[in-house]
Amino acid sequence: MAIKSFQAPRQDLKKEYKAPMLVSDHMTSKLVTFKTDQSILEVMEQFIKHRISGGPVLDEKGMLAGIISEADCMKQISESRYFNMPILDKSVANFMTKNVETIPHDMTIFDAASRFHKNNRRRLPVLQNGRLVGQISRKDIVVAALKLNSQNW
Repeated sequence: MAIKSFQAPRQDLKKEYKAPMLVSDHMTSKLVTFKTDQSILEVMEQFIKHRISGGPVLDEKGMLAGIISEADCMKQISESRYFNMPILDKSVANFMTKNVETIPHDMTIFDAASRFHKNNRRRLPVLQNGRLVGQISRKDIVVAALKLNSQNW
């Protein structure tokens, strides 16, 4: 005699993963920004004060004009030593990287990781509708990946 089951048919449980996986969920939105007409000496002081290694440069309209980093400052320090002159009070516009690669706010962290792998940058500005809304770094991507459960990748 067969054993009869009194259980109803089981429903297929769909496991939905709702972890935040977009750049906007993991980016830094409170940024230290710089102006194009700011002196390179002020920028170096801000790097030390805020313990950062770079940041976005905004023009007078508040639009992204470039990125300034410690590496850009190293160029100024090196040149001043070479020409045996003090560090000049030149503006950020003379040293910043002008052709900045950006990343959209709605990109997944996986696509962002791929972008970081390809371009060898340490940080990328995040834009929404052409406006700077934050910045994401390699470290932010690593932290986001650690928060994800490996079975959900």
